[in-house]
Amino acid sequence: MRVTNAPASRKRRTRMIRAAKGFRMRRSKLYRYASDAVDHGRQYAFRDRKVKKRTFRALWQIRINAAARAAGITYSRFMEGLKAAKVALDRKVLADLAAADASAFAELIKIAQDALKTKADKA
Repeated sequence: MRVTNAPASRKRRTRMIRAAKGFRMRRSKLYRYASDAVDHGRQYAFRDRKVKKRTFRALWQIRINAAARAAGITYSRFMEGLKAAKVALDRKVLADLAAADASAFAELIKIAQDALKTKADKA
């Protein structure tokens, strides 16, 4: 007697069609096309979870640079000063402070500039 494994195959195909919900035309209706589309979509999702981190870090750097330049210091000198002052804030928090709390960011600018002066005096 021939065994077809029909219930498991149908379940697998139904799961793939459900995963393709929202896709257009035959990619949401026919298993062969839905399978390809879902596989491709999952590859993009895996890759872009990594890309998202890069994109946000770049955005934070741009925001910090804009706020720092408005205060008369470049991004690289500002970060160098914070490192010299042993201020352990990451770029996400710094960007949020630059956008939301200008007075706190101005205080950080002063700290960074003071640390740069003391660093220059030692050298």
